[in-house]
Order: sequence, then structure tokens, then C-alpha cells
Amino acid sequence: MATSNTSPKAPIFDGSRIPDQVENIVNATSWWVQHYWLKVLIAIGFGAVIVLALLWVRKLGDKLCSRPGFAGGWGVILGHAIARTNLFFIVTLAAQLVAGYAGAPGEVAKTISFLFTVASVFQAAIWARELILGTIEHRTQSEHYSGEALLSAMGLIRLLVTAVLFAIALVVVLDNLGVNVTGLVAGLGVGGIAIGLAAQGIFGDLFAALAIIFDRPFRRGDKISYGNTSGVIESIGLKSTRIRAFTGELRIISNRQLLDKEIQNTTVRNHVRLSFMIGVAYETPADTLARLPAILTEIVEGEGGTVARAGFENFGASSLDFALQFDVPGDDWATAHDTRNRVLVSLMKRFAAEGISIPYPTQTTYTAAPDGTLVMPYPQVQPVEVHRAN
Repeated sequence: MATSNTSPKAPIFDGSRIPDQVENIVNATSWWVQHYWLKVLIAIGFGAVIVLALLWVRKLGDKLCSRPGFAGGWGVILGHAIARTNLFFIVTLAAQLVAGYAGAPGEVAKTISFLFTVASVFQAAIWARELILGTIEHRTQSEHYSGEALLSAMGLIRLLVTAVLFAIALVVVLDNLGVNVTGLVAGLGVGGIAIGLAAQGIFGDLFAALAIIFDRPFRRGDKISYGNTSGVIESIGLKSTRIRAFTGELRIISNRQLLDKEIQNTTVRNHVRLSFMIGVAYETPADTLARLPAILTEIVEGEGGTVARAGFENFGASSLDFALQFDVPGDDWATAHDTRNRVLVSLMKRFAAEGISIPYPTQTTYTAAPDGTLVMPYPQVQPVEVHRAN
């Protein structure tokens, strides 16, 4: 006798059997109520308590939404998610919890379990949607990310998140109904890949904008430098970021290209460092050279700066070179430049008072005779004899 190697097929949803199934459920429920009416009443009482408790929790979520300062805004996001709890989910959850105690018939228990599965799947999708969108909106509503273009992108983000989550929920429910969802999942996957390839530039910039929101490498109003460009962030949009260059023009760069570069955020620094190389004449006395670092430090501190380094650097071609590095508090270049100007003017005044010379670049040429003796670069002047008349 030949045996079949085919595996048992999963039950397939048949709509023609719905009337018979409904009749069986009604008959089983009627028999159950007649014979276990006391347990049914107790189960209904427990179920009512559970429903009231869950409704109170949902009301608590509404109260959290009305408290913007709670937990820095994250409590509001959680409150929105709780407030979106569906009444159908609450009722089916209560029924699922008390069905076992009441000894419900198989048909009734299966029906309650199926309804609870459908309600819990879609409720989970709603909760996930509220948490994801609430987190994104919480970030975008910051004063540094409140550009109209970025906020308008929330419509597209909301549509994408909703479509993806409820599509997953629908597939899970259909799978529980016995529907073969393999073809549906494959079709959704192929369609998603096609859409992604067609709009990869838009999605790339969109995800880059979300990366800016969550990672926060810079904010609106920050001063940044990338490549050969420096400027102030004016707005962060869905596709591009607008930067007002220090030279006045408005530069627009896509979010994806901007994040691919090394960005220097100069707004978050706490000081501006300025460096100079100061040359003094070789004829400067040794004791003056020894006092020069202290003189430089005194000049800088007198103008509000902090010296990082002041000392002898090297022997130059026509001067003794001293390095000076000092910090100006804050991140304002205008203030730093003004401090630099005052330091340089004070340095010139102090050098003049100390008799310290900053030499011009000079060069002296010496000529040698064939025997190696040096020849003066100018002819010797013979002394002139003066004869006085008697």
C-alpha cells in the first residue's frame, strides 16, 4: 500500500461555514449559561472590574498628556500611547482573563481567544505607532528643529510608519485565520524593494534628517565648518540643510552629503585659541630674553586671555623666535579677534618701552680673498690729514 509523503495542510479560511459556526457558538453559549450561570456571573463581575481598572489606566494616560513637563516630555509620549488603548482590546482582554475560570465551552473559548488575538495585534500596532511618532515629534518640536520643512515631513513619516505597522498586523491576523500569507509577504517585499530603489535618494535624505534629529551633531543656530565652508545653520529640512556662510551667501546641501563629511561644530567649544610667532633681534640681551615669556604672559592676561604657551621656539634666519599661544573664553570669533588686536598693540608698546627690537629680515654678504681672509664689503677710507696755516 502506497503512503503519501504530503504534509498536512494548514486550515484555510472558508467563508461559507460562518453561519454554521455562529449557530454552534450560540448553542454552546446557551448551554453554558444554563448550566454554569453562577460561574458566568462571577466571571462577568471580575471582567467588569478588569474593564473598569483598564479604563482608569487609560484615563490616567489622558492626564499625563495634559502635563507637558512630566518626565521632560517622555511621560507625555507614554500618556498618548496609553490613551490610545482601544475599548475592544480592553473587553477582549478581560474576557480572555476570566474565560478559563468560568469553564467556557471550546467554541466560546476559541472565539474569545481569536478576538483577543485580533484586538491585541492591532492594539500593539497602535501603541508602537504612538511611541514611534511621539518620539520623533518630541525631537522635532525642539526649538532647534522647528523648521517648517522638517515638521511637514512628519506627514510622510506618519504615513510610512502607519502603513508598515498595520500591514504587519494585517499579515499576522490573516495568518491566524489560516490564510496562506506567503505570497502576500513576498509581494509586499518585492513592492517595498521596488519603491525603495525608485526613491532611494529621497529616503536617504529623510533618514539622514532623522539621524540629525536623534544624533544631534548640530542644531539650528550652530556655527559649523565642513570642507572649505563655514557658516551658521539656518534650517534643517526633510531633504537639505541651509547654511548661512560667514561670507554672506546661503549654501544648501543635502542631508546625506552633509553627514558624509567631517563636521566641526565650533559652537560647543569653550574657547578660541590664537597662535603667533614673534621674532626679536639677536642683539637682545640674555636677561631680557629670559624675561620675555613672563612679559608675554603679563600682556595676554592683562587683555583677558589665558596663556597656553609662551617661550623660546627656535633660531630664525634673522631673529630669535618666540611662540605665543593663548585662549580667549567663549566661541565668538569677533571677541577673539578684538582681543588679539589689543594684545598685539600692547605687545608693541611694551617692546618699545623695554627696548626690544623686532628686526626686519636682513642678510649680510661677506667677501673672502684668495687666501681666505675676509674682505670688507666697502673700501677702507684713509684718514685725511688737515694742515693748518701758520
